[in-house]
Amino acid sequence: MDLVPIHPVADELAARFAAAGHRLYLVGGSVRDAIMGREQTDLDFTTDAHPPAVLAVLEGWAEAVWDTGIAFGTIGARRHGTTVEITTFRADAYDRVSRNPLVAFGETIDDDLVRRDFTVNAMAVELTGSERRFVDPHGGLAALATGTLDTPATPEESFADDPLRMLRAARFVSQLGLIPAPRVVAAMTAMAGELARITTERVQAELSKLLLGRHPRRGIELLVDTGLCTYVLPEVPAMRLAIDEHMQHKDVYTHSLVVLEQAIDRETDGPDLVLRLAALLHDIGKPATRRTDDGKVSFHHHEVIGAKLTRRRLRELRYPKAVVDEVAQLVLLHLRFHGYGTGEWTDSAVRRYVTDAGPLLDRLHALVRSDCTTRNRRRAAALQRSYDSLERRIAALRAQEELDAIRPDLDGNAIMQLLGIAPGPEVGKAYRYLLALRMERGPLGQAEAEAELRRWAAENGVG
Repeated sequence: MDLVPIHPVADELAARFAAAGHRLYLVGGSVRDAIMGREQTDLDFTTDAHPPAVLAVLEGWAEAVWDTGIAFGTIGARRHGTTVEITTFRADAYDRVSRNPLVAFGETIDDDLVRRDFTVNAMAVELTGSERRFVDPHGGLAALATGTLDTPATPEESFADDPLRMLRAARFVSQLGLIPAPRVVAAMTAMAGELARITTERVQAELSKLLLGRHPRRGIELLVDTGLCTYVLPEVPAMRLAIDEHMQHKDVYTHSLVVLEQAIDRETDGPDLVLRLAALLHDIGKPATRRTDDGKVSFHHHEVIGAKLTRRRLRELRYPKAVVDEVAQLVLLHLRFHGYGTGEWTDSAVRRYVTDAGPLLDRLHALVRSDCTTRNRRRAAALQRSYDSLERRIAALRAQEELDAIRPDLDGNAIMQLLGIAPGPEVGKAYRYLLALRMERGPLGQAEAEAELRRWAAENGVG
């Protein structure tokens, strides 16, 4: 079967299964990705061997084995840096209340393939016969050739068994550029509410994979159009209600999708989940702050409201604290640049911009530049020139003052020693005062900092 390149580890494993009298098939995403020429780091197999027999085959061959999925017929192993998962043929039934299957082992490869999520994942290659055999009972190869996403069984049956498959559909649209069949879209729309059965952690994992795909806009649009986004990121479809203040876009939702695409174009080190989330969510505060005055639409302080909404939503989706904090901070800061105008910011304002962004500064640069979606070329060019100016000033100040690590000229120990005070609230107040001076005036030097501290202490009765 020359269509599917076979990994050397797969050949090794097949020889051991054949010697033990069992069949082994490369299956699912491993076959799909091999056909598409995508890099494979993990390999999925299915077999007629039950888990105890699989463990026996792996003994002495695998460098590591784990059986955390043994209740579902899955054994994991590692060989030469390649991870493999081997699952006994499955013919599961579902209670359709939870997403947990009532595990039942199948007798044939056809039993196994019909229960898989999509036809492009329902292809297999038998590795243990006299020659390799391509198994494709549901037309997965043809679907891959036409870029179609469809289900082996009816989509209603497939999604009722496991509603997470609806999110996986949007994820494959993003990752692989597939177009869902009309019956798949119809079932997703009718069954969107079933997603409530899925744990938050699983939903978040699929959303992240979708956002990190090659075409996340397409995936998000599918979620919004089918109503699924209401159960994942309800603030995103809500943005369709607000026209942006420049009247240049259909709505804030469309603007946000354009910003997402433009932010992706500015990535330099591969897909960036924090940047992509911030680009998608940067304007979610607009519907709540929309005001109309004399026919003009405004969204005053939407960045503040947006940061709060972002923090709440990402927490509910169980994102790590670092991701929540970073995305919310980018949303909060994304409008700050628009106060820069034609360069009127003082050096103090530039220092505060850098300090507030901290390690997020490069992402903030990318987000702010991406947020310019005006069709007015002259205005767009002016905005980019203005940001060029800001970046040059940041670079100049960074060279002079080590902007990335701005600290007061005196640390806490020096403050306590100079004022003769013990650790306590006064030390913190003095530190914050000196930090504010440092931001406003740049480096003071020790002598000037000590003089300023003594003056502040005398005025505030400290020491």
